[in-house]
Amino acid sequence: MDLNICHSYLPHTDPEASLRFYRDLLGFEVRKDVGYEAMRWLTIGPPSQPEISIVLYPPNADPNVTEQEANVVLEMMAKGTFGSIMLSSSDVDAAFETIQAGIDAAGGEIMSEPTDQDWGMRDCSFRDPAGNTVRLQQIK
Repeated sequence: MDLNICHSYLPHTDPEASLRFYRDLLGFEVRKDVGYEAMRWLTIGPPSQPEISIVLYPPNADPNVTEQEANVVLEMMAKGTFGSIMLSSSDVDAAFETIQAGIDAAGGEIMSEPTDQDWGMRDCSFRDPAGNTVRLQQIK
């Protein structure tokens, strides 16, 4: 069996804020920008990995989700407890400095500075404008 990861999904609440964060701050390329009615789906990814993408989607896009369920999702997003993703870098400290310098303008928030972990990596974390947790790791 030959299986690969090609897409991962994270919700967004503001497509322009998401572009400022993922494209302008993190340097991801925009691969697709699809609109339907008042909603937008953004497919982004690192230029060095064209086969792997993140799809940023509007949390209210699924017609099977009730308004009450959508509100729970939005509340969890606001707390940073709904979506998350793990990124890696060969130099987490340098990447963190770049991110820290521009995160306020990009609508994000620093959660933790680079720290050596007992399980053999150095990592830090931050939140995107929608509240999704983004962890950045470097294997030591």
